[in-house]
Amino acid sequence: QVQLVESGGGLVQPGGALRLSCAASGSVFSLYNMGWYRQAPGKQRELVASIPSGGSPNYADSVKGRFTISRDNAKNTVYLQMNSLKPNDTAVYYCNARHYMSRRDYWGQGTQVTVSS
Repeated sequence: QVQLVESGGGLVQPGGALRLSCAASGSVFSLYNMGWYRQAPGKQRELVASIPSGGSPNYADSVKGRFTISRDNAKNTVYLQMNSLKPNDTAVYYCNARHYMSRRDYWGQGTQVTVSS
């Protein structure tokens, strides 16, 4: 079992920046591929970025060059640095942990990001 707690969401103007954090507990963090998903109203949840333990990150085309995912295995935390935010980045952002072998998914409760002037 993995428990995930996100933080860092909020309201920001277009062009601004936010950093999301996701703290994990309850299991060995390095056994999990970590990711950030988002869900806008009326849309399906979509992958924003993911990072395996010790591997290279992967990004959705819509956020490449603007968002950076990173993880600190010593702190059991994954981050999403979001720069040059746009109104269509507005969504609830969810932290995801996927066990590297079983592929079982765990989800955080979500954090709202609103980009608006």
